[in-house]
Amino acid sequence: MIVKSSIFKTSVVKSDDILNLEMPEFAFVGRSNVGKSSLINALAGKNKLAKTSSTPGYTKFVNYFIFNEKERPFALIDLPGYGFSKTGKQNILLWSELITSYFENSQNLKCVFVLVDSRIEPTEKDLQMIKYLYANNIPFKVVATKTDKLSKAQLSKNLKAIASTLKITTNNIISTSSEKKENINLILDIIENFMN
Repeated sequence: MIVKSSIFKTSVVKSDDILNLEMPEFAFVGRSNVGKSSLINALAGKNKLAKTSSTPGYTKFVNYFIFNEKERPFALIDLPGYGFSKTGKQNILLWSELITSYFENSQNLKCVFVLVDSRIEPTEKDLQMIKYLYANNIPFKVVATKTDKLSKAQLSKNLKAIASTLKITTNNIISTSSEKKENINLILDIIENFMN
């Protein structure tokens, strides 16, 4: 797939305001600071489409991005990060409700990309997310981010650990580096396949 255009559409902070876009939607979810915004920027071929931050918990909203608006449009949805946040437990609960509300109300969700940091063992929250998606029959792909930070040997070892924790096979994990643009085209191809 070729990305011809990409724009930020809007942010939603309340469950009641979740949008129903008349186009395929692909959601990105994961722990805070896992690299969701960086991956969306890499897919768009832009540096500042989605805001990035080194501070965990920066994404407080459901952010909507429209790709290829004039020809076979689709939307990428940046969901709030879960897990540790310096902004307090109250916000974590709010974000969890936002994520659940998005999944329950989106009528055009095609696939969820569950991002895990390739350098860190998945958390209980990651496993809960996988179980939730299985239980609700929501298609998903696991994406291991920041792979450029590891040697090939360490990456191979870590991918096996991630697969074991999440109870999937390593073949079901997409290794990515937003910085090196690793497997960005593969993710775009997966998106295109879900649109066909």
